[in-house]
Amino acid sequence: MTLSAESLVNKSLELVSPPTTYTQLNELIADPDSSIDDISAIINTDPALATRLLKIVNSPFYGFPSQINTISRAITIIGTRELINLVLATAVLNSFRGIPASLVNMDAYWRHSFATAITSKLLAEECGQRQSEQFFIAGLLHNIGSLVIYQTVPELAREALNHAEFGNEVIFEAEQRAMGFDHTHVGEALARAWRLPKSLQEVARHHHSPSNADEYPIDVAIVHIADILVSSVPFGHSGDNHVPPLDPAAWELLGLNEVQMPDLLLQVAKQIARLESVMLTDH
Repeated sequence: MTLSAESLVNKSLELVSPPTTYTQLNELIADPDSSIDDISAIINTDPALATRLLKIVNSPFYGFPSQINTISRAITIIGTRELINLVLATAVLNSFRGIPASLVNMDAYWRHSFATAITSKLLAEECGQRQSEQFFIAGLLHNIGSLVIYQTVPELAREALNHAEFGNEVIFEAEQRAMGFDHTHVGEALARAWRLPKSLQEVARHHHSPSNADEYPIDVAIVHIADILVSSVPFGHSGDNHVPPLDPAAWELLGLNEVQMPDLLLQVAKQIARLESVMLTDH
């Protein structure tokens, strides 16, 4: 078998289930005749998922003053799109279990991903973007291709990680040398195979090269900047301790002010422990 991003994803699909509940829900919200009850009914067919979603919505991360006891109430409070994004996040966390700690520290991986998610959402709000929850999920899944690599070709993953650590290379350059492609190609291929929105495919592919984004340059630029901010603090890492190179055009596109960044990162620091405590337990 020729090694390619697509061949790794095909191998991964034999090991992990696509997020079918997420796909069903996405199709449902595209139907103008669907209701909150229809969405609740699909989620409630999976009691473990429903329980987990209610646990997240009732966590300190959201900080609602009263208990939310039903999925339909959760949708009313946080919105359909945000709840569906939590379904996807939960599915991804469950899909990629069992990656050995000897290869990569998965707590550090998820800490980086959660921090990038929170930072992306805050940056989107800073830039005046509506529906900032879509940037949360884009930040959360930006490195999803790395999980496929860790899972399907652990020997090549280790080679790339060693190059990055000892050869002073950023991880995507080390992956290119080891495999001829990197986690951004794999992430795009997985997002496409899972029928995730085109915006998430493009963020996965171009978060290290935002000037190449075609349809969603704002989404890609926001996650690009968030990834760099999070890496520079650092809040965990995805297997590579280096800070990725900044594309100045992405910064200019967003019109950000560096003076705002320390306060924004303080907000991330406050939120990340709350998010970790609920997302990384019992998954």
